[in-house]
Amino acid sequence: MAAPLVRFLTINPIQRHTATVIFVHGLGDTGFGWMPVADAFKTDPQLQHVKWVLPHSFDIYSFGFDTEEDETGMLESARSINQLITNEIDSGIDASRIVLGGFSQGGTMSILTGLTGERKLAGIAALSGWLPLKDKFKSVRIDIISVPVVSTHRKPVAGILSRLVNPADPLVKLEKCQAAAEFLATELKIPRSVNRRVAEGLSHVVYKGLGHTTNQEELGDLKAWIVSALPPE
Repeated sequence: MAAPLVRFLTINPIQRHTATVIFVHGLGDTGFGWMPVADAFKTDPQLQHVKWVLPHSFDIYSFGFDTEEDETGMLESARSINQLITNEIDSGIDASRIVLGGFSQGGTMSILTGLTGERKLAGIAALSGWLPLKDKFKSVRIDIISVPVVSTHRKPVAGILSRLVNPADPLVKLEKCQAAAEFLATELKIPRSVNRRVAEGLSHVVYKGLGHTTNQEELGDLKAWIVSALPPE
């Protein structure tokens, strides 16, 4: 079945395009919500070769907090995101030069898409995300798990799983993010990173006192991590 078309914003690079970040927004937002971040990041001398693709809304009925997960909606959204990845590859950008990331539902969809897809990306950045479809994840991923996470010809799949310590947050609880990080490390055998700003292995960072949003500390870590994942050629 063909992937449904998805609307998106494009933030073009300042210099020659050699890498792409696809960043998916959270529930109730659009690609415009992350446009200021993309605009700010692209001015960094080490990121002026990076194009940003910011897709708009995905129709997901439920992520399973109070009801069953909307598997159909999530898999359909994953196909749409994969189509954006395919578009970049068709334009001449290798999968190893593409970072997939997002915030909240966008981070969750990035984990699902990036780790169940056919291509090994430069990295996956999930801010305030969790692991969806956990019971079926290993069976969906089995053909990719056998590939070494660290290889000599491609950068490793890597992730930033960031979650705050704030019991009042009605959406993503700290426990869900911690459980996701534990599953990726123990079940999928992704080695843990010792440096949150280097794109290798699994980096799980908790930002204390932060609500269901982001801040300059987290964005600073994210920018440094993207520089590591997508260095200028």
